[in-house]
Amino acid sequence: MELGTASYAGVDALQMNSNLGEQQNLPKLEFFMQTNAKSVITQPKIGEVIGVLSIPRLKRDLPIIEGTGSKELKRGVGHYVRSVLPGVSDNSVLSGHRGTVFRNLGDIKIRDLLIVTTEYGEFIYEVYKLRIVKANDKTVIVPNKDAILTLSTCFPFRYIGKAPKRYIVQAILVNTDPIA
Repeated sequence: MELGTASYAGVDALQMNSNLGEQQNLPKLEFFMQTNAKSVITQPKIGEVIGVLSIPRLKRDLPIIEGTGSKELKRGVGHYVRSVLPGVSDNSVLSGHRGTVFRNLGDIKIRDLLIVTTEYGEFIYEVYKLRIVKANDKTVIVPNKDAILTLSTCFPFRYIGKAPKRYIVQAILVNTDPIA
């Protein structure tokens, strides 16, 4: 799919909520692709499949589901609804269980590629940072001026029970300009 310059309305839907503890209804997001006036990207509904995350090093193609509740994480990688959609400038956060979709995430290396395919384009990210943080560390979901993809899963990987830490992979968009 060829991407053009995007104009948008409802940008508040893409901005991270600084009051992370509060639930709020986000305004409807609409992107109008200038290359095709009929292409409209709307804010996905919880539980909707919004794309595929391909991790070449792990030979995995994983569905991306809107939301990070237990139902969504059973079906695939969850997109944190208070973060931007993949391909947009800022921090798009994806979470998954360490024993299922993000099994072997610890095998990821700096400079590996992560590919997100959606109905509005393909976005290639290059891993630039790997880290381990406490489970309650909110720095992994803060806004960013660049188009960043953040993957998060529980750590240690073989821990039994509720893990005390999170394994974080961060990658920057490398193949195209962000769509917004």
